Amino acid sequence: MKIKVEREVAKKFIALLIATLLISISLFFYFQTLSTTHSEAASVKQGDKGETVKSIQTKLSRLGYYSGSIDGIYGSSTTKAVKVFQMKNGLKQDGIVGTKTAKALGINLTGALTNNNDVYLIARCVHGEARGEPYTGQVAVAAVVLNRVRSAQFPNTISGVIYQPLAFTCVSDGQINLTPNDSALRAAHDALNGWDPTSGCLFYYNPKTATSAWMRTKTTYLTIGRHVFCL
Repeated sequence: MKIKVEREVAKKFIALLIATLLISISLFFYFQTLSTTHSEAASVKQGDKGETVKSIQTKLSRLGYYSGSIDGIYGSSTTKAVKVFQMKNGLKQDGIVGTKTAKALGINLTGALTNNNDVYLIARCVHGEARGEPYTGQVAVAAVVLNRVRSAQFPNTISGVIYQPLAFTCVSDGQINLTPNDSALRAAHDALNGWDPTSGCLFYYNPKTATSAWMRTKTTYLTIGRHVFCL
């Protein structure tokens, strides 16, 4: 009787072990597939559309590789421009903006520009920097943040740009921690949706309060409210 019970226990143990092994194998292949899908998604190629494509076209245009419309449509002219850029930078000339090409362009493909936490962070920056400014000026401040993310001169994430040492007064004086109002939130969303009143500016300052002599040497592109925007 004892031997029979032990055999039954052994059978159940083996069955449980096999089931656990099968589940483990299934999960392994599931996450492998998920990882591969994510990896494949982290690239932009001909036929794609959207804000990331606009960022690529804008950067290629500034670097002199692209002269077409900044329309967010990854067509043959964008592919050709990417291939030329890749050739000049020693990259695989496949016309696809993957991880290496994006890094060379200074563009982030991981979705930082659509993360809800980052939208709120931009709004906090706008609220701290441009509270009381004309609405267009608030959008312009948000656009400068995004332009920096796309520029090779700055960190390629929104939090990296905003919290870069000495980059924004609102971080230094703590106003970044204030709760943004509705205007700041709308400005962040409008900038993320492609509105850039500055046409690509990377800097701005208030002439009445700015203490940086270097900033005053920058060429003024336009003035909105109390802020001067520079390329």
